[in-house]
Amino acid sequence: MLAFGADPTGRRDSAGAIEQAIAYAKRKRLKVYLPPGTYQVNRHIIVDDVTITGAGSWYTVVKGREVALPEQAPDGSVHTGVGFYGRPAAEGGSRNVHLSGFAIEGDVRERIDTDQVNGIGGAMSDSTIDGLHIRHTKAGMWFDGPMSNLRVTNTIIVDQIADAVNFHTGVTNSSVSNSFIRNSGDDALAMWSEKSANAGNTFDHNTVQSPVLANGIAVYGGTDNTISGNLVADPVREGSALQVGSRFGAEPFAGRLDITGNTTVRAGTYELNWNIGLGAIWFYALERDIAADIRVTGNDFLDTTYNAIMLVSEWSVKDLYAITNVHFKDLRVDGTGTSVVSARVKGSATFENVDARNVGAVGVNNCGSFGFPATGSEFSLEDRGGNDGGWLAPWLLPNTITCDDRPPVVPPPAPSPW
Repeated sequence: MLAFGADPTGRRDSAGAIEQAIAYAKRKRLKVYLPPGTYQVNRHIIVDDVTITGAGSWYTVVKGREVALPEQAPDGSVHTGVGFYGRPAAEGGSRNVHLSGFAIEGDVRERIDTDQVNGIGGAMSDSTIDGLHIRHTKAGMWFDGPMSNLRVTNTIIVDQIADAVNFHTGVTNSSVSNSFIRNSGDDALAMWSEKSANAGNTFDHNTVQSPVLANGIAVYGGTDNTISGNLVADPVREGSALQVGSRFGAEPFAGRLDITGNTTVRAGTYELNWNIGLGAIWFYALERDIAADIRVTGNDFLDTTYNAIMLVSEWSVKDLYAITNVHFKDLRVDGTGTSVVSARVKGSATFENVDARNVGAVGVNNCGSFGFPATGSEFSLEDRGGNDGGWLAPWLLPNTITCDDRPPVVPPPAPSPW
């Protein structure tokens, strides 16, 4: 790449040189190598059918400023900045893009939702992203589908104003795995099925730390997706560790959603708008029912500030939507400030081999949809056996009303060997 005039000292803009190297490599069917150095890039580099490899994310840095555009772009952007973008899905997207071994460092200081100032963007099918380090962009990676078969691995994304990774609109058979995310300004990892359903995607064995706003991992609609083997710790506000939400105009949940083998630590935050605590995992029926086959299996919820599990609807739609067909199995709950389960919606769920200890309040807080009928709560719990710790007492079943959303919070003890 240096042969095309790229400046590894970062003093001169290297965007044009990188684009020339990409064009040459595509003609000759070669790979593009970014040697050690800092390369100044202040706009998008469009990538399609190309492999770009650096010397490692500590050695090769692509760094740029946020630049105000002279006039608003057709996509609504008023700024541009450093980023590697696939072609838009409306133009067919990009394919066979392989990015690895370098850092992307932006200078985004204000969140403007219409701005395309993300580290990675556009649509990339049949592509891989491995070993990048992305910091100080708006979203680390924001993919607008339809697109399919993207693999993101071994990547670090820190200090974002918005999401770290968002699979948005018709992203299928794609995954993020073995990656580390810290200090995102919105959901760290999100699957958002706006307008077109995501399907067959996986977030697996990632570490998520301290999302400042919203959730560690969130799934908004979609079909046959999987959240597995992740560690999510210390969400800060207006979200928690894991969320399943019918919101933001998402398509309905369908098929099966597996949430398996994850660990949350110090989640279950206080929701300032509702003035109540959330769950380490929470289900939110805001815009439609949540009725797909949802399996929450083999997860550990540790040192939770409020509830371990919450199922909730917004007050204004509490009589419209329900959450059903959710199955909790083989869970361990060690330390909750309030309850193991908080239900603020109509519907039902099953529980099997859910072991809990160090529970700060009643094991089940069952408000249902706040109709308080004489027949019991509008939310029913089914005991399928093996639920240890006394949290799911027989008198709570199937739908005893035990509605106290603001019990005193009991600091749970530190987790200890089970």
